[in-house]
Amino acid sequence: MRDNSIPLSDDLALPSEITEFNEITTMTIATTGESGEPHAAAVYFAGDWRFNLFFFSSPESTHARDILADGRAAATIYPECRGWQDIRGLQLRGTVRQLAHGLEWEQAWEIFAAKFPFVAELRPVVAGNEFYVFEPVWLRLIDNRLGFGHKQEWRLEGGSLVPTARSV
Repeated sequence: MRDNSIPLSDDLALPSEITEFNEITTMTIATTGESGEPHAAAVYFAGDWRFNLFFFSSPESTHARDILADGRAAATIYPECRGWQDIRGLQLRGTVRQLAHGLEWEQAWEIFAAKFPFVAELRPVVAGNEFYVFEPVWLRLIDNRLGFGHKQEWRLEGGSLVPTARSV
């Protein structure tokens, strides 16, 4: 059996059909409350070369409280479309954690500020929020431009992006 995994390292970027979604400004993150109720919130995000997705939120927000109770989450990133033939997007599953101040926070800040330069002026306002990272373990690309219901799926395992059997 052929190994179709894509090792993730500084030398090898994610496939362009995934990284193109880094140009979109907003993702919807879905969490679950302690009593099982679902919640979804739109947040600005910026991703790194491993497709870790960084975002700011108020620690008092519903999704932030949900994340503290259970870090598992789902997310979706998609452009606005007018016709079904243009529908495309990423569906993701993974975990979310709050970033502690330090090197990782500063590196995430640089990535976020490069995508959203206006945040440099808002750093004092941002200080009242928390910085989070969504770390995907599963990704599904939907792209109707390649045929109705076209899907590609990957798992992140041991530093590699591994296509699943469900990729069509």
